[in-house]
Amino acid sequence: MPKVSEFFGIAIYVYYREHMPPHFHAVYAGEDMEVSIGDLAVLSGKLPPRIMGLVVEWASQHQDELRKVWGQAVEHLPLGRIEPLR
Repeated sequence: MPKVSEFFGIAIYVYYREHMPPHFHAVYAGEDMEVSIGDLAVLSGKLPPRIMGLVVEWASQHQDELRKVWGQAVEHLPLGRIEPLR
């Protein structure tokens, strides 16, 4: 699986062959939430409020890197890693 980051039990994935808009998946305790990279809106799924807050905080700090990784996925290139939330 194309995991690009992991922190506090939350795994962040950007999948190859995904649909638009550019987004990432946050997976926690077996639940999956899709988040738009452009505006950090939740596209689908739901995580506990505290976990959602951590995901949005992390994503807001790494939007440029997320855009870069999305571009790598579109081009079927190896995906870069993104620093976890600390």
